[in-house]
Amino acid sequence: MSNIIRLIIACVVMAGAVALCVFGFWGWGILVLFLGGFVLLSYFFNENMLIAQWFLRKEKLEKSEEWLAKITDYEKQLNKRQWGYYNLLIGLIESRKAPLKSEKYFKKALSLGMSMSHNVALAKISLAGVSMMKHDKVGAKRYLDEAAKDDKNKLLADQIKMMKGQMGQMDKQQVVRRGYRQF
Repeated sequence: MSNIIRLIIACVVMAGAVALCVFGFWGWGILVLFLGGFVLLSYFFNENMLIAQWFLRKEKLEKSEEWLAKITDYEKQLNKRQWGYYNLLIGLIESRKAPLKSEKYFKKALSLGMSMSHNVALAKISLAGVSMMKHDKVGAKRYLDEAAKDDKNKLLADQIKMMKGQMGQMDKQQVVRRGYRQF
């Protein structure tokens, strides 16, 4: 459903709730007010993205991908504020199937912007992981440092610490490989 249509429906339902309350039907008015609130919430938070995120947390990638596939044109179906989150969800799904292909989605999510700093940090941690897979230590370190700055509530501190540890192990492996090449 188009966002404008959702907003119009929410306004009409809320007006109906107010009218019911004015005419003395308080019970029905409150019920209709809650229904209007749910319609208004669907304007701000797309239900397909919420359900896809829930399935992603449950590790059901196929189901998550199905729900995201219902959003055919995200620029028309979602608010502009949700575009970055849509690309973040697609990137998270792609990172589990084909990690190197997910880089473009994370970069697009960052360029479109996200309002929650921990989501920005999550995208940067994911980009650091892709950089590590490409053996780009400088890029990975830069993304991890940026992620640490963006993670204001320290929700992802353990993941950042773990990835920095993996980078240290990567350095040790490279030293060992170089040592063998000298002989």
